[in-house]
Amino acid sequence: MRKRLRERLRYWFDGTMDRGTPALIGWLGLASLALITLVSGAAVALAHKDTKENGGWLGIVWMSLLRTLDPGTMGGDSGRPLFLILMLTVTIGGIFIVSALIGVMTTGLEARIQQLRKGTSRLIEHHHTIVLGWSEQVFTVIAELVEANQSERRSCVVILADRDKVDMEDEIRRRIPDTGKTRVICRSGNPLQRGDLELVSPDSAKAVMVLSPTGDDSDIDVIKSLLLLNSRAWTGTRPNVVAAVQSSANLAAARLAAGDTALVIDADDIAVGLIVQSHRQSGLSTVFNELLSFIGNEIYPWDEPALAGATYGESLNAFELGMPIGVHRADGEVLVNPPMDTVIGRGDRLLMVAEDDLLIKVAATRPRILRSAMAMAEFRPPVPDRTLLIGWNSRAEKIIAQLDLLVKPGSVVDIAATRPPGEEANRELKNLTVGFKYCEPTRRPSLEALGLDGYRHIVVLTDDGIDPGRADDRTLVTLLHLRDIEIQLGDPYSIVTEMHDDANREVAQVTKADDFIVSTKVISLLLTQLTENRHLYAVFADLFDPQGSEIYLKPAPSYLIPGAEANFATVIEAARQRGETAIGYRLARHSDRPPLYGVHLNPSKTAPLTLEEGDTVVVLAED
Repeated sequence: MRKRLRERLRYWFDGTMDRGTPALIGWLGLASLALITLVSGAAVALAHKDTKENGGWLGIVWMSLLRTLDPGTMGGDSGRPLFLILMLTVTIGGIFIVSALIGVMTTGLEARIQQLRKGTSRLIEHHHTIVLGWSEQVFTVIAELVEANQSERRSCVVILADRDKVDMEDEIRRRIPDTGKTRVICRSGNPLQRGDLELVSPDSAKAVMVLSPTGDDSDIDVIKSLLLLNSRAWTGTRPNVVAAVQSSANLAAARLAAGDTALVIDADDIAVGLIVQSHRQSGLSTVFNELLSFIGNEIYPWDEPALAGATYGESLNAFELGMPIGVHRADGEVLVNPPMDTVIGRGDRLLMVAEDDLLIKVAATRPRILRSAMAMAEFRPPVPDRTLLIGWNSRAEKIIAQLDLLVKPGSVVDIAATRPPGEEANRELKNLTVGFKYCEPTRRPSLEALGLDGYRHIVVLTDDGIDPGRADDRTLVTLLHLRDIEIQLGDPYSIVTEMHDDANREVAQVTKADDFIVSTKVISLLLTQLTENRHLYAVFADLFDPQGSEIYLKPAPSYLIPGAEANFATVIEAARQRGETAIGYRLARHSDRPPLYGVHLNPSKTAPLTLEEGDTVVVLAED
């Protein structure tokens, strides 16, 4: 019976110790109280005279407490030997108790600091943007949100990822040293776990962005995160949720998991569309990068009651600052580059390209149009294309399928790779003929044997079967060979390439390729735009869709007489007569100068402008 009682007491004591630092401090406090009580009682019982001289029982308790906390206090004690022995006993006991207390408190404080460093405390924020997951995209997203929130008095971006909080913060500070008014907060946790998701207070957030992690199963994590968000019981206004899947095959499942209120975009389809459109017109990726970025010109919905009842064509030159590109109907319908006689109704909003919505301004008077400088619109019948596709990856089949929709019958696309593609490359093609040529892209003799002077366009695809960094390195070598061969041949073809890392794109500028497609950056920019304004999804979906209106860089001589002095209002009028919306131009002599590469969007409508042969006009058109 006694043994069982001892075991139960031992179990109870172990249970209290499991409660951590507060329990340990409590036990040490009880030990101090017991020691003081025992010694004080012994002094009162055995040293009557010393007790009386030192203030009685309360005085002895006070003396014992002081000696427990500070051993040096007993240096001035006097009295009989028994009393001094009792004071020495309480002092020695106090030394052990206080030492243990200091150790417990130090350990507890270190544990608490370590817990704070792990970033597992619950966030208390309002109207913040949540980023779930960690990848190279996160730095582009943060930089864009910082730029977007410059006019905000206070903004916050919260990142939840299964990484060390301190490591994330250090990496962000290294890559983005200045975040302006935007606070960036990191929390360590698994975005796929409901409990960890609650750390970032999703109920009070304004937007949630789900980033694709690196790896083969990235879409699985995105779908699981969307399921978790969709099944959650929201206590407040549901935030704007946006995400992207890397494989088109997973798009339907991701949208089903996300529900009706979230936006899920197809990263693979957008990358393919940008490659296909860019390979036929140099500079298109620069235009898209500016429209998608918060640096430079963006797209804004703009309400202008003064234009109610006017036509879309009449609105094109109605603004001193800002460029209309479409109409957002009151019922939600989005029209990009609609027919020029489209009437703007009450409640409709214009889609404007501008540096900021605060800078959009209606013109007091219409700008002067120099009709003498306008060129006669010439019909140039399309001719069959000859395109060389160097390399093969998971997007190549979709690239060929989209090319087939855009080129004239009789066009040819030759695939230069180390092994021929499967039969799917020729499936259901109407306008294209697909050929194959053996090639090792990093070997110059192999490239020279392809007969490059017989092609108008060359597209270099990265190898997605190896490390992304190594794939970009191989692409750089291929580009250098192609550019040197082109110089010797007399500039017969354009070069468009895709890359994984935007930093490698900056290095690759020395190759002077016509366009670099960094799909991860484009998707990051698009997701960031949608977190700020989800209604822009219909606009960008239309621009990336090969059906309907797209962005084109067309020869300037089709709009202005080369060398004639005019202004951009004249270019707008020339484009309007062709059913097109002009939003900018590109100067060929500046095409290799970063960061704009000769592209000027939303220029002044009244400033003098002279365009030459080789320059292009950026328009929205249906081809």
